[in-house]
Amino acid sequence: MQITIRNTNSDDIRVITLKESDSFQKIFEKLKEAKGPIEVNIFFINEKINISQFARFKSFIEKLNIKSLNIFSNKREVILAGKSLKIDSRLTDEKDMKSKLFFATQKKPNDILYKGTVRSGDRISSNSDLCIVGDVNPGAIISAKKNVYVWGKLLGIALAGEEGYKDAIIASLYLNPLQLRIADVVAIGPKEKPNNFYPEMALLEKRNIVIKPFLINT
Repeated sequence: MQITIRNTNSDDIRVITLKESDSFQKIFEKLKEAKGPIEVNIFFINEKINISQFARFKSFIEKLNIKSLNIFSNKREVILAGKSLKIDSRLTDEKDMKSKLFFATQKKPNDILYKGTVRSGDRISSNSDLCIVGDVNPGAIISAKKNVYVWGKLLGIALAGEEGYKDAIIASLYLNPLQLRIADVVAIGPKEKPNNFYPEMALLEKRNIVIKPFLINT
């Protein structure tokens, strides 16, 4: 079992690896070290936990200042046990979970390359450029201080130029977002799906976000 803990006030992230033999008290003590409010993501990769164990675990963590709790597993029975206790639980393949964990262990690098689907409820940010190789689903939020590139479908929310960088762009192979923001300018995504099947980019022109073909100079 691996747990990521993110302080929602500072975005500091810790990753904890626990063995199946570890007690719930030990897990509780580890989580208690984090100063809240916190977001907790628990990954069960090829592991199982039954509903009675889940119920005990939930009784421990409800004593903490947790803003959100999410369960990820590639085992359907784990997801059903989590859902029965009204815990947000998502069936996710092993590759996707390892990708999420890899990203969480990075120590706030500048440019970030993320491979995999960014699912509803996920949030990924970069201190410089952000490149997603995969789709960004509705309900997901991606952001960067500079540029955002999505080599897949951009269907969620994308924010670029977060600290006022007005030359930032948001580019995607299929640009159909819920919302875009560049610097302090916000635009709502179109109701119609794009008719064009070529890369496009959003950029600022005269305080408006406009969409143009994305051409890579060779």
